[in-house]
Amino acid sequence: MVSGVPPLDPEVRAAVAAAGPAAREVLTPEGLAAWQQRDAAARPRPTLDRLRDGGRFEVAELRVPRHGDDGDDGEVTLVSARPAGVREPLPVLYYLHGGGMVTGNAWSVLPRVLRSWALPLGLAVVSVEYRLAPGTRFPGAVEDCYAGLDWVAGHAAELGVDARRLVIGGKSAGGGLAAALTLLARDRGGPAALGQLLLSPMLDDRGDTFSSRQLAGHDTWDRTSNATAWQAVLGERYGAAELSPYAAPARATDLSRLPAAYLDVGSAETFRDEVVGYADTIWRAGGAAELHVWPGACHGFDTLAPDAAVSRDAQEARTRWLRRVLRASGS
Repeated sequence: MVSGVPPLDPEVRAAVAAAGPAAREVLTPEGLAAWQQRDAAARPRPTLDRLRDGGRFEVAELRVPRHGDDGDDGEVTLVSARPAGVREPLPVLYYLHGGGMVTGNAWSVLPRVLRSWALPLGLAVVSVEYRLAPGTRFPGAVEDCYAGLDWVAGHAAELGVDARRLVIGGKSAGGGLAAALTLLARDRGGPAALGQLLLSPMLDDRGDTFSSRQLAGHDTWDRTSNATAWQAVLGERYGAAELSPYAAPARATDLSRLPAAYLDVGSAETFRDEVVGYADTIWRAGGAAELHVWPGACHGFDTLAPDAAVSRDAQEARTRWLRRVLRASGS
């Protein structure tokens, strides 16, 4: 029996209330197309000139070949950005956007990522425009991400980055894809990362954790919304007893030989228990994981309330981890 819901941080609660009903809108299969249209209108792609921010960044769009196991050849678009005027090879954050694998784009996440990390840490960032569900189902998105990663590692000199100082990261659906991509790269003998930055990652298609039930109807991304997104991604495979960990990393039974992980999640978030469980499985395999469960935080808390104390604490912790991982690599 599920009773009680963890309280929201007061600043986060005020931000959710100010956002109105849209902050708690539930995604359903019948409403998916309209949801995607509204999201596209609400998050238009910034132009490359805007991303260059008056010359602070060098930004380019790249189209790289896709030759994946899904048999769908074509191209993947990457958006590459780096602090302007820096000639030495930079460490690179290979970043995957959120949006439930049904919305979002590679451009709109960049202003915040560049402001938060590229300048303070001297990082290059490559953001991936992976294909969205239900137009493309698994394994399309993760194959797009792998194709881009493989290309970046193979063209590091051309991009002005150091492939030995690579971090794979993402938020929400992008965090889940980052975890899946790290597993896929390990198993294929692909590009090795220094770390994986998993922010409120979407890891488990089954929706049967305690927090998934506890936060149903309460979180900004609840159990129904999550199930709708997973159905769009998996199609007929949704609910299957056997499912690839490259689709849902929480299904993985072997989390050994992975790069150091940073995981964070809110205490009042649907994903709380699957994220905590994923960190625990890494530890049980002898791996390195830093886990933060932010008190009173819901899904997307730092976007809804970026100036809240808990959001600032989260951002500082992420930055400290990135700096520490890069420093350990000799950067």
